[in-house]
Amino acid sequence: MLSIDWRSPAAYGHTKHIPAAGFAWEYLRRNDEYRRDCRTIGLTERAAARDLDAFEDRWGLRFPVRSRRAA
Repeated sequence: MLSIDWRSPAAYGHTKHIPAAGFAWEYLRRNDEYRRDCRTIGLTERAAARDLDAFEDRWGLRFPVRSRRAA
C-alpha cells in the first residue's frame, strides 16, 4: 500500500512538470492488478517471451531492449 495521501493536492504538485510517460507511470504504479502482474513476472526465474509479451500487451508497455539477467 502506498503511503501517499491521494486526496492532498500537495502530493501531486510535481505532476505539473512531468512528461506524459511520467504521468502514466504515476497512474499505473498505483494499480493493484498491475503491481500483482509485475510481481509475478519479477518472481519468475526465467519468464517466457510469450509471458513478457502478454504483460506488455495488457499494460500497453514497450520495452525496446530487454535487459539480460546476470548469470
